[in-house]
Order: sequence, then structure tokens, then C-alpha cells
Amino acid sequence: MAAATQALLSLFAASLPTKHRPLTIRASKPATTNPPIAGRKLRVAVIGAGPAGSSAAEALAAGGVETFLFERSGPSAAKPCGGAIPLCMLDEFDIPRHLIDRHVTRMRIFSPSNLAVDFGKTLRPDEFIAMLRREVLDSFLRSRAQSCGADLISALVTDLEVPTSNDAPYVIRYISNNSQKALAVDVVIGADGANSRVAKSIKAGGYACAIAFQERIKLTDDKMEYYEDLAEMYVGNDVSPDFYAWVFPKCDHVAVGTGTVCSKQDIKVFQRAIRARANSKISGGKVIKVEAHPIPEHPRPTRVRGRVALVGDAAGYVTKCSGEGIYFAAKSGRLCGQAIVKASEGGQRMINEEDLRREYLKEWDAKYITTFRFLDLLQKVFYGSDAAREALVELCGDEYVQRMTFESYLYKKLADGNRWEDAKMVCNTIGSLMRCNILGKKMESLKL
Repeated sequence: MAAATQALLSLFAASLPTKHRPLTIRASKPATTNPPIAGRKLRVAVIGAGPAGSSAAEALAAGGVETFLFERSGPSAAKPCGGAIPLCMLDEFDIPRHLIDRHVTRMRIFSPSNLAVDFGKTLRPDEFIAMLRREVLDSFLRSRAQSCGADLISALVTDLEVPTSNDAPYVIRYISNNSQKALAVDVVIGADGANSRVAKSIKAGGYACAIAFQERIKLTDDKMEYYEDLAEMYVGNDVSPDFYAWVFPKCDHVAVGTGTVCSKQDIKVFQRAIRARANSKISGGKVIKVEAHPIPEHPRPTRVRGRVALVGDAAGYVTKCSGEGIYFAAKSGRLCGQAIVKASEGGQRMINEEDLRREYLKEWDAKYITTFRFLDLLQKVFYGSDAAREALVELCGDEYVQRMTFESYLYKKLADGNRWEDAKMVCNTIGSLMRCNILGKKMESLKL
């Protein structure tokens, strides 16, 4: 889970500054030579209506831009997702509390040898990790974008025609109600996931993808009671050679899943392994839904080209180690939408690539790119072997680690630490890695 693997980030990485502020869009007047648009407003198409796309559409429509939000999937569709969001997102994005399925205040992390560590001792009474279903969150954000004035189009986008001149429109070709249709727009936001058609259209470059596989399992009431406020995370080569597996509670079921980059062909083997390790708690449950989906492993080489910008999974905004993507998707979508509103002066002027790079990409990278790079490093350190995973779980038993972890994760900002405790933690980290590595080598020699 995101909270568990961000512990060291809070000590070594730069802060994650995020101010809570309402979605009031005020179009400022940057210095620009962009021509005014006569007789209409700037027209923007947002492809994909997940957290990234809906947040972008909301910001655009609220800022006076003519907004078209394309959504391919039906209202109940959802990709496999743990569904955990940080506490700050509830206020920052005005997420109603009734959408939350579970208030998780305890995490139990299992090492490869099944050493269990309880995580969450330092949480205050009003602190928790919100667990919700993606289909519920996505529907809410999509409806809110519509209420702000976004035009929702249920359709399959089949092609994006990129203009050959700077002042020509982009043409979205799509299928709706079994009919081929087209829409000309000034700007396009690609929020259409890891397999983004928009990204392919602008030749944004590829990236490595993990595959996430998840089963939703309906349990009896007595077994669901065990997961009332508890989420579980499992690490080990048996459940994933480069990621982790999870059991996360939902309203009336648990989500049981795993992911991998390097061994996608074995994903069902890893899924059987996580079910075996959690068997005593989920046996007898009924599988009510099976889900699989690609998850990007790093930002794309190109995220802005021409008057097209990528956000969310399409841009590659999923963190290593934790696989956290919901908050960063919504944040990138909102930031991109606000950037377009600002550059276009509330939809009154045309914008260009330089505007998107300055107002969106530069701002995003300044806030978060260090975080993504550092979590990439942490994954290489702690997910590379079972010995390293044992060290990670051992570290998670420290209360100082837990406090720093949850404060950084829940509020997306650097926790106030103690230099002496920080130094001790670095030493403990090195010690745990060395000790577990030595132990792992001894175990391997015994097997031989």
C-alpha cells in the first residue's frame, strides 16, 4: 500500500507541497501574444472520464472553457484498483464522506516469511485511509464535471487527427450509438489510461507497464468483520517478484490482487499465491468480479505536444513502490485544466504548446517529479529480493517510521521529523538490509 512504502520517502525526498483550496478558477492575464477567439470560447476535448479526466473537465468548465468529456466505459465499469486515497484528497477535492466504504486505521504487512507487522499505531482518532470503489468515485467526479458545464459524450474514440498547421483544429473521431461522428476542438487532454490512444496519436513514446490483477471476493459477515478497519499487504517472490499483493476491504467484499512488471505471464500464478497466503481469512468467499489492467511504471517521455496534454495514467503518473495513482491522476487533471483556463484567459484566447509546458508541465514537475524518481529508487532497493522485503517489513515496525509515513502519505507533505531519529532510522535501514541479506544468503545455502 502507498502508506507503507513511502516511509523512507518522508526522510530523504523533497516535500510534497499541496495546499487545500476550493475549485474557484480565476483567469489571470499572463503576458501572451495568443490571438483572441471571436464569437465563441476555447473548445477542449478531454478523452477519458476517470479521476484525471473528470477533474480536468471540472476545472475547465468551471473556468469558462467549452468542455467535452468523452467516456467509453459504462457507469459501472472500473479497473482493478486498491481504492485507497489519502486523507487530504477528501478535503482538497470535496469528496463526500458517504462515498467511503471503509475507514482503514490498521495495516498489517506480511513479509516473505510471513512475519506480520501492524502499521497504524501513531494515527490520531480523526485520521484514516479512505477505501472506496473506483466506479463510485469515478461516477461522482464525472457527474460533478457535468454539473459545472462539461458536455459528457458516451462514445468510443477511434482516432485523433493532428493538424498540420498551428491554427487548425484537432478532430476527434468517435463511435456513439453505432454511428461514426467527428468533433473539431482547439485543445485535447488525454486522460485515457495506460494504453492511451491520444498518446499514440501525438507519438508520446512508450513506457514499461505493470499488470494489475484483482478479484473482488464476497465474504461472510463474520469474516468481513475481521476487515472492518484493516487492510493487508503481502510481499514476497511468491506473490510478486517486483511489487506487492493486497487484501483491501470494500463495502461488502474484499479486493484481493497483485501486480508485476517483469513476469506478466505469471500473474495468475501470483494471484493464486496471494489467495493461498490469505486463505484462512478469505476461504469460502465468492468471487463476484475479476479485473485486470495495465499500470504505467514511469512518466512518458513526452507529455505535451502541440495543443495536446497527457494526464493521469496516460502521462504515467503512478508511483513506484506503492502503485498510488488516484490522487496524482486527479491532481494532474485539475492542474492541467487550471493551466488551460489561465493561459486562455478563461477561454477567450487560443493557447499553444509553450503555454501548456509553462503552466502545466513545469508546475507538475516542480512539485512531484522528485517524488516519482525517488520512489523508483526505493522500489529497486526494497523489492529486489526477499531479503530486502524482510528488511522493509522489519523497518515498518518502528513507530517513528510509522508516524513519518502516515503524515507524509495522508497529507502529501513532508512530515516534521527529528534529526536524531532520522539518523537512527537511516542506520536502522542499513542495518536491516545487511542483516536480512546475510540471513537470506544463509537460508539459500541451507536449501542447497
